[in-house]
Amino acid sequence: MKQVVQNYKSGELALLDVPVPGCKPGGVLVRTAYSLISTGTELMKVSEAGMSMVGKARSRPDQVAKVMQSVATNGVPATYRKVMGKLDSYTPLGYSLCGVVEEVGAGVDDVKVGDLVSCAGNEHALHAELNWVPKNLYARVPDGLAARHAAFGTVGSIALQGVRQGEPQLGESALVIGLGLIGQLVVQLLTASGVRVVGADPDPARCELAESLGAVACGDPGSAAVENAVADLTDGYGVDQVYLAAGGGSNQPVELAAQLSRDRGRVVDIGKCRLDLPWNAYYEKELDVRFSRSYGPGRYDPEYELEGRDYPIGYVRWTERRNLACFLDLVARGRVDVEPLVTHTAAFDEAVETYQRLKDGELKAVTVLFRYPEQEAATVPAPAVTVPAARVAPSPARAARTPVRLAFVGAGNYATSMLLPHLAGREGVELATVVTTTALSAANAQQKFGFAEATTDLDAVLGDTSIDAVFVVTRHSSHADLTRKALLAGKAVFVEKPLALTEEDLAGVLAAVEESGNDRLQVGFNRRFAPLLQEAKQRFGARTGPASLRYLVNAGRLQHGSWYLRHGSEGSRFAGEGGHFIDTASWLLDADPVSVYAVAPDGNEDLQVVLRYPDGSTATLSYLTTGPSSLPKETLDLVADGRALRLDDFVRASVYGRKKWVSSKLPKARDKGQNAELAAFVKAVRTGGPMPVPLESLVATTAATLAVQTGLAAGAPVTLARP
Repeated sequence: MKQVVQNYKSGELALLDVPVPGCKPGGVLVRTAYSLISTGTELMKVSEAGMSMVGKARSRPDQVAKVMQSVATNGVPATYRKVMGKLDSYTPLGYSLCGVVEEVGAGVDDVKVGDLVSCAGNEHALHAELNWVPKNLYARVPDGLAARHAAFGTVGSIALQGVRQGEPQLGESALVIGLGLIGQLVVQLLTASGVRVVGADPDPARCELAESLGAVACGDPGSAAVENAVADLTDGYGVDQVYLAAGGGSNQPVELAAQLSRDRGRVVDIGKCRLDLPWNAYYEKELDVRFSRSYGPGRYDPEYELEGRDYPIGYVRWTERRNLACFLDLVARGRVDVEPLVTHTAAFDEAVETYQRLKDGELKAVTVLFRYPEQEAATVPAPAVTVPAARVAPSPARAARTPVRLAFVGAGNYATSMLLPHLAGREGVELATVVTTTALSAANAQQKFGFAEATTDLDAVLGDTSIDAVFVVTRHSSHADLTRKALLAGKAVFVEKPLALTEEDLAGVLAAVEESGNDRLQVGFNRRFAPLLQEAKQRFGARTGPASLRYLVNAGRLQHGSWYLRHGSEGSRFAGEGGHFIDTASWLLDADPVSVYAVAPDGNEDLQVVLRYPDGSTATLSYLTTGPSSLPKETLDLVADGRALRLDDFVRASVYGRKKWVSSKLPKARDKGQNAELAAFVKAVRTGGPMPVPLESLVATTAATLAVQTGLAAGAPVTLARP
């Protein structure tokens, strides 16, 4: 996506390509329709960036004080590196916009996808195509209010909070000094409150605009026109309130406020102007000087803005968010008119040129709006993979049965090396039948592992009522169909990964579950059963905040001629085995992913896959086929709540926290959980208890694996859509 940024050191403005923000819990992802340039606040920042280093220091003495403190603490070299590093980086612009909710984070229930919202915040309502906005910094736009008008929400809230600080009452009078964007809104809000308003600004066009929007009279603050208007309006007493909405380095606004206020009047500072209060003038009238802090209560409070903790309405009537909603309501009901304030509307692609025209004075404006391209979702849907759900009543419990009679469909290398050795001779298990496509392979498996029968007739096995469970250990392309047939035959099914290679095949498996009422299914995702990883997860303990997980898989190169390379019939290599690693991540994070983003370099099967989870957790999976053989095959790190879990290739595990735990180093024969997984499956079949992994989790992992290929083809994140 594109975003307007500025380098504060050089002053360079750019429309930069940046990653799409994630939709974290407690907020919404918003696609911008219009964003607003505040020609006061934002142009001041843009102008500062173009100054020399001395000029920057003079304009921000508060930051200079921080630098001097850092010098005293850390020394000149370290402070210099820190300051220059901060200056020589891109910073965002913008803080007021309106857009459409594209995604809703966990914990948000007051808006839905497709709703129009007005958003605030100089870290969240940026000039960008997409923004993540926390709950207390957006408000739903009332029906009928245009998006271009709702983009004024933030600046309207600033003006509204300033008016609230002045505590206007019906019949009072006010002076608004500075008739830029905020000043024009203050004039209208005061007029709507029954207050008579005089305006002051050196720009005749702005004075004329304010009069058209309700001011009684306006004029140049240096002329006698404003003083005469106030005298006529107040019978010479002076105004009840003065609102300082001006900027710049002149002290004239503060002096004029004292001159034209009544005794014990109220002076409210909204803008950023010079405030050298003339002591005698303010003392003699005992003027009440008040500051208005941005959008209202909640501003600069991270618990309110970022964590969504609202203030009780009985204690704080008007918060940031309630001010935002109130202003939108006033505009929707016609009490405030923002259309006359729109001087110029520019396409978002012209953002840099527009800022430059404003800075150079070529474009003189009260307000400039950026108009963003309309969403193309109506014609080109965002990529999504459906996570189907099976509607089936739980299988009835069955009496304990020993032995459990098993049939194997397929007896290739994985079955004979990783599964059958754990089942042959196991108490309570009978290897009843092995089915293969060639007679000799069936005979070899029968002889080696003690199957009672060997056959090439699948239908005979599925029709054998004495068979309790069927293992599907064949080529990937046949898994879904064989699983479907076994489920329809009433068998419990253990299918080696993958469960399916296409969304249609996955839907077919779920249709068989619904048709038969048989949900006795397990996919061979064995790593969650590995004793070392089980112990590490237990020692890590429960978490409260989002987690970051990194999983590096050094899959290595395949030998020439491997059937894994037959992408046309067997799917990609990742489609075949990627579910292992997605399942492990989801098990560690105790959730199923909600979106998948995958990228791959040209020319090989290396992948970077980012999984996002409902609570804001992310898992980054690096699947490498080009790594050296000396690199460990699997390493994993999980970080959350100030703790970390590390797995080193199923040889050693560590947990870091207040106390560090390190497992004993295991022998080279790594236990990746096959034995424990098979024991859990056999127990479930024997007792009729729940399967080791819920069906919903198996389906979600399969859908996420399929979404990787969808995302690679689309070049975009893929939403895992649930019906």
